[in-house]
Amino acid sequence: AINSASTLLPSDLPNPPVYNKVNPADPPIMTLALTSDTLPMTKLEDLADTRLAQKISQITGVGLVTLSGGERPAVRVQVNPKALAQKNLTLADIRTAITQANVNSAKGSLDGPLRASTIDANDQMTSAEEYAQAIIGYANGAPIRLGDVADVVAGAENALLSAYTVHKAPEGQPQQQIRQSIILSVQRQPGANVIQVANGIAKRLPMLRAALPKSVDVEIVTDRTASIRATVLDVELELVLAVVLVIAVIWLFLRNARATLIPALAVPLSLVGTLGVMYLAGFSLNNLTLMALVIAAGFVVDDAIVVIENISRYIEDGMKPVAAAIKGAGQIGFTIVSLTLSLVAVLIPLLFMGDVSGRLFREFAITLAVTILISAVVSLTLTPMLCGVFLKAEKPGHGSEARTSGFFPKLLHAYDVCLQAVFRHQKLMLFVAVASLAVTGLLFVAVAKGFFPIQDNGIIQGVAEAPQQTSFQAMRGRQQDIADLLLTDPCVKSVSFFVGVDGQNPSVATSRLNIALTDLEERSERAPAIAARLMDLARERLPGIELYLNPVQDLTIEDRTSRTMYQVAVEAVTRDELGVWEEKLKRAMEGKPQVDRVASDLMPEGTMLYVNVNRDQASRLGVTMQDIDNALYNALGQRLISTIFTQTNQYKVVLETAPQFRRGPVDIEAVYVPTSSGTPVPVTAVASIEERPVQLGIARQSQFPVATISFNVADGWHLGDAVEAVQEAIAEIKAPESVRIAFQGATQAFLGSASNELWLILAAIVTVYIVLGVLYESYVHPVTILSTLPSAGIGALLALMLFDMELGVVGIIGMILLIGIVKKNAIMMVDFALEAEHKEG
Repeated sequence: AINSASTLLPSDLPNPPVYNKVNPADPPIMTLALTSDTLPMTKLEDLADTRLAQKISQITGVGLVTLSGGERPAVRVQVNPKALAQKNLTLADIRTAITQANVNSAKGSLDGPLRASTIDANDQMTSAEEYAQAIIGYANGAPIRLGDVADVVAGAENALLSAYTVHKAPEGQPQQQIRQSIILSVQRQPGANVIQVANGIAKRLPMLRAALPKSVDVEIVTDRTASIRATVLDVELELVLAVVLVIAVIWLFLRNARATLIPALAVPLSLVGTLGVMYLAGFSLNNLTLMALVIAAGFVVDDAIVVIENISRYIEDGMKPVAAAIKGAGQIGFTIVSLTLSLVAVLIPLLFMGDVSGRLFREFAITLAVTILISAVVSLTLTPMLCGVFLKAEKPGHGSEARTSGFFPKLLHAYDVCLQAVFRHQKLMLFVAVASLAVTGLLFVAVAKGFFPIQDNGIIQGVAEAPQQTSFQAMRGRQQDIADLLLTDPCVKSVSFFVGVDGQNPSVATSRLNIALTDLEERSERAPAIAARLMDLARERLPGIELYLNPVQDLTIEDRTSRTMYQVAVEAVTRDELGVWEEKLKRAMEGKPQVDRVASDLMPEGTMLYVNVNRDQASRLGVTMQDIDNALYNALGQRLISTIFTQTNQYKVVLETAPQFRRGPVDIEAVYVPTSSGTPVPVTAVASIEERPVQLGIARQSQFPVATISFNVADGWHLGDAVEAVQEAIAEIKAPESVRIAFQGATQAFLGSASNELWLILAAIVTVYIVLGVLYESYVHPVTILSTLPSAGIGALLALMLFDMELGVVGIIGMILLIGIVKKNAIMMVDFALEAEHKEG
């Protein structure tokens, strides 16, 4: 597609189009800053491009390395248009002369009887000094050199780009000024492992630093993997702690070191088997798979305990350990199979979730299911064998006798009293069961709904927005004010800025910034609260600047960048219609208390200088519209007119008028166009200049103009409340059918998951019912087992409401796991009741 469209693209593109396998809304996994006290920024950018960016791009998993700072070396030809006009020359003449004076084409070769030679020439000019001596015309037989009418300097390819970094000064020292930098942002390929990519960069970085001059400092500004590593380490420690606590609880109840050793061996064996399956499936150790292993540790121990208790009972009755192990395992085998298959059945709906949540939790569900299956095999093979070897008849005062004295008999007696009371009031208990089902449904409707909890990985991304007419110079000057404000916060460690127009920054009146926070243990607040406080502080102390800050999330569902966290897109047929309905929806959303910091990427308040050409006058002078466009672009567009090829890179020659002729509308008078008489005339001789409002940029979606309105959830409200408020606002404005309004990113995924939550839980219950029905060959026993779910659901939902937590994707996963945990106890009760019924009648 790129090749086929190449003939339709402008010939002077700075770089050819490229395809990058990367999500544009995915925040960088790492940002590096290059600074130097001695080297110019152009040299620094060249080093970053040729020695860092290209090498980092080759690391497996890296999707895109972006350079921010824009100081790419170039030769800038800054013309004095008045001096040029006095020579009866125009900018078009300079452009033609430079294009012809700087070429790089094939020249052939010689192949004689004995020797072969290639041919080269000094057809390229590589320095500003050479270009200054280039002849662009003649006057009275004397050559006119470029340096006579222009300042030719070594500068940057784009003078309207800058990047800065600043770190908080140590306590007791004055705060530093922002430091101009070249910033490298590294994004991963979709699906690439973040830790592996970061490890690859860290491994390569010392070698890359050694390839740079010693005067160049390279520092890691932000590293998303730091929080991920800490989280993974925490989960690993929790896994070890969970195993230790489970074993301690087993010993507390069994009071038998030999019996405690058996599940202590079963747990790691089951987990090791799961790790083997994960390796074959290509899974990584991440937060989700580690969470599955932590949860599975409890299930593994449950299976082992059930087998051990049943075998211990026969040993206490006088049987030999091996015989007791065979009989006990055979008797409990059906219960273990029932527990295992029903637990796996609970996870089946997770495997078939089709939305983003399903794709995220597929590894979690498979890991947990595999662990449960391996646990069942271990419980029916290794555990009975270990029982036959380790378990012995207990001495008086130990084991079962110890369990029949003290606390446990009192606990059993209390349970017996409660159970008898339940049997005496069976109708009341049935009514309570039905009522609990109804209450569970009501609580499910009433509980606050959410999606994924907001993470705190120590990085905040944001946008600083000035009035839309603000110039690049003015916006660049405000960055020090923003830095001074942000660094007053004790939780902020460093800040990096980018000013100028690029793929993510739509206007010179906006700047992007990354804020690195201090370590989590060093601050009392989390990133969302810090971001909200800094935004409020900016409104108070930075007039003319609107600051939008969001904590960077490891899970990114958005496909576009926005000022605040949640997005709704307005799509229309025309730009005018889009502007009308975008403004109406924005105002309606601002009136909702559930919604905060409503912002739009539509920028309708820009200014444009409109050149209104008098075509008749232009025709009389022999001036074409193409001449006018070329003259304006040559003078004011930083036009790339030639390329300098070197062994390591390509550099551009930039044509423009001198800075003093590019400051305001009056300077357009200094732009001259050629005429048929050969004497250039100012553009204003054939055109008038007027100022008009203009939208600075229009995004498109499916070829139609689109605006993205973003918002945050107000304090005291939840995502579900905010989405409902936005839906009300959409209904209130009554947009026509030609205007399409739809949620995007996380809000779209939230609506999809919210609509599936109830069906997911019901699917899990139905799947468990079917599996239990097949195992027990009964319609009634599965109902008996599942009757314990409503009361557990009430407890779970009340806990969420009590702690003001949302029922999001993680909460739904917890509810599904709760189904497995609760019915596991019920299965054991039903199995023992059925066995007693068969034996005792």
